[in-house]
Amino acid sequence: MGMTETETRAGESLSPVAEVKSAVSDFMREFKGFRAELDERLQQQESRLTMLDRKSLTAARPALASAADSGAPHRKAVSAYLRCGDDDGLRGLELEGKALSITGDGGYLLDPETSATISSVLKSSASIRQVANVVNVNASSYDVLVDTSDMGAGWNDESSVSETSTPAVDRISIELFELSALPKASQRLLDDSAFDVEGWLAERIADKFARAEADAFINGDGTDKPKGFMTHTKVAEASWAWESLGYVATGTDGDFDPNDPADALVDLVYTLGARYRANGTFVMNSKTAGAVRKIKDLDGRFLWSDGLANGEPARLMGYPVLIAEDMPDIASDAYPIAFGDFHAGYTVAERPDLRVLRDPFSAKPHVLFYATKRVGGDVSDFAAIKLLKFGTS
Repeated sequence: MGMTETETRAGESLSPVAEVKSAVSDFMREFKGFRAELDERLQQQESRLTMLDRKSLTAARPALASAADSGAPHRKAVSAYLRCGDDDGLRGLELEGKALSITGDGGYLLDPETSATISSVLKSSASIRQVANVVNVNASSYDVLVDTSDMGAGWNDESSVSETSTPAVDRISIELFELSALPKASQRLLDDSAFDVEGWLAERIADKFARAEADAFINGDGTDKPKGFMTHTKVAEASWAWESLGYVATGTDGDFDPNDPADALVDLVYTLGARYRANGTFVMNSKTAGAVRKIKDLDGRFLWSDGLANGEPARLMGYPVLIAEDMPDIASDAYPIAFGDFHAGYTVAERPDLRVLRDPFSAKPHVLFYATKRVGGDVSDFAAIKLLKFGTS
């Protein structure tokens, strides 16, 4: 090592204290330079080290006792992807013959347990889905063939066969649209091993999907969303024709008839054909239900009866009532009450798979989860649904 500046002064000898001070000064100068260089290198590697640490923590995280099925490869792979973006386990992994990676649309298929949880919530939500015909498809649309006329029939004997008329068949094509939800969570929460990320994600997605679907199945205009049954043409029952919904009027503008309010409900029920009426369901929102449950028959008995068992729907004139908050309120010339066989009258078509794409960049420090599914809906039998109009005609 070279001589210090102090040591070169005219050959002067240094005292022991001065020599120590000089050595310490030289050491601190060299250490500061080394630290600056180290800090620069650490900053350059920060993002990669952070990701590596998260992957290591995920691998070392002990399994939770509540996650009984966490050993399934696809569930582990999905959990690793949701928590820290590690998609190594998902690449090439197949589930029920289908690759989890959906590179064309972006994101990955959710595991069956999470998908089943979401589907269960959607089925139990206050939506037309509860009473509609729900079908799973793998195409971009679903076609329904409906016989709009009665096929001719006749009695035959041994020597002759009666001629029958040819039925008129209408094709209704239900297009599937993309429904999306965008829940978000902090990375710190995702790193917590006690946090059930799959359960949290399923709850958030199901809530968003249920609310969007409930409105679309009633009021959707068919543009980038399902077509709701309330957006179809409405005509008086005496003039009813296919591709429209028939209605009966209360006879009073914006209200029930003040003298015989129950008559309109009776007319509505018996306007529906007998083959549909056996599976009939009333649909209305809470405000309308509050008004209807006050109505009594001529003997002073309420037409409305609450369910006797937990989870059993209320009944109006013996028919179940579905409370759908997206139905309109009672108002002048409004249609707040529908009655029909919705299993025959409305079809929901959907793809069974749900996809999720993890986005840690758009809302830092939070992580966004872009969840999507494809679903469509439309009236499939216009004779199976009738409406009650709060108007004079």
